[in-house]
This record gives sequence, C-alpha cells and structure tokens, in this order.
Amino acid sequence: MEPTIYLFFKGNCLEAMTHYAEVLGGEIGGVFRNADAPDPESRMPGGDDLVMNMSMRLGNATVMASDSPAEMYSKPEGFRISIAPTSRDEFDRIHGALAKDATSVEMAPDETFWAERFAMFTDRFGTPWMLNFEGSKAQS
Repeated sequence: MEPTIYLFFKGNCLEAMTHYAEVLGGEIGGVFRNADAPDPESRMPGGDDLVMNMSMRLGNATVMASDSPAEMYSKPEGFRISIAPTSRDEFDRIHGALAKDATSVEMAPDETFWAERFAMFTDRFGTPWMLNFEGSKAQS
C-alpha cells in the first residue's frame, strides 16, 4: 500500500497540476470537470470548468487533486510535499520554477548540517513544499 497525495485548489487546479507536471516531469492522467458530471445533482457548487478530480503520475507516486468550491476551501497546513532533487542544478531549477511568486518563504535555499541545499516555501497556488538536496552530506 502506498499513500496518495490529494491536493485541493481554489479554482486553479488544472493550471497548478499542469505546472507541477512540467516542472517535475510528471504525466497528467484523467481530468474530470464539473461539466463532465452526468447530471446537475452530481456536480459540485461552482462553474463547469472546475476540476472535480484529476491525477498526475510522478515517478512511482500518484498525486491527485481537485478544485474546492469557495465555501469549502481551506488553506493547506500541517504538511509539505517533500522533493529530493538529485543534483544542485536540479534543485535550483525546481526551486526557481516552484518558488516563483511564492506566497511565503519559510526557509530560503541554504546549506544545512544535513543537506547541501534545503528550502521551504508555499507556492503561488497555495501548496507547501520542502526541497532537500543532500549532496555530499548524504548518509550511506
């Protein structure tokens, strides 16, 4: 059994997940919009373009997501999606793309006692991230 990350967005799910797929090398699977529901009773509140459910394959992991109606949305907290780039260049590329227009930066990219490069931030879509490149500090 493997956990699946499920993210909620405020009307920009498709934009966010497409961005993540491009940056992280993921592959978008099915996308089901409100308009795809068989009848009005099966739709969530909001417009036809809202994403009811979608998936992205990222390595061996699946990331799923949907838009939340405004009255049901709550800001993500208490977790971060952690990514471990395999090189300093890859760290910098991913950080540059995901942290652009970040809503908050909890820790700017820097060296730590456990990693050559580490950062924590919340991206423009509201998703909290943690990037960790151990480099020469990797434990064998």
